[in-house]
Amino acid sequence: MRQNPSFTLADVEEIRRVIDLNPWATLVSAADDGLVASHYSVMLDEDRDDLTVVGHVGRPDDMIHGMGERELLIAFQGPHGYISPGWYDPETASVPTWNYTAVHLAGVPEILDTAENLRILDRLVERFESRMPDPRLMWQRPNDESFVRRLEAGTVGFRLTPTRVVAKRKLSQNKDAATVENVIAELQGDGVYANPALAAEMRRAQDARTGKVS
Repeated sequence: MRQNPSFTLADVEEIRRVIDLNPWATLVSAADDGLVASHYSVMLDEDRDDLTVVGHVGRPDDMIHGMGERELLIAFQGPHGYISPGWYDPETASVPTWNYTAVHLAGVPEILDTAENLRILDRLVERFESRMPDPRLMWQRPNDESFVRRLEAGTVGFRLTPTRVVAKRKLSQNKDAATVENVIAELQGDGVYANPALAAEMRRAQDARTGKVS
């Protein structure tokens, strides 16, 4: 991802927020026979306050990616959407664009042992399943220990502390305040390109720039 100083996201807490809210990630590595990509849920390491993340891949994706042996790129995508030039000043020349937030973490992952992989898998299930009205957690019956351990054996857990981080928040920062407010209003509306999640992300970024508290 090409970085642009106008759109750089450098605040670690904000990057952590993007990762936490958008855990469905793309994993990319350069295999011997070309690039390979996979898609998995990846979470922040709850024992760290930096950008270390944990996750797992199913076998044989670990072999395909050379997990633990070569660099892995993990890409997180936040809210994004189309921005029409019709939302800008009608007297100003303009073209369409796409607003988005994205975080790329790269490094050589550490492979987790069985006990830690089980702990991370348990946490992953609990994080999402706990929102259900009648949660089915990993160790809850009818799952038994043999089932859970067979499940774990089919995965490879990893921890990645990035050695390279590129985070970008392209949310119309290069436009004047009135235009930004109009874009937010359009995204909050009921038009064909309405996008409340992107509007909320733009509002958060705009309030941070103007010193307001979201």
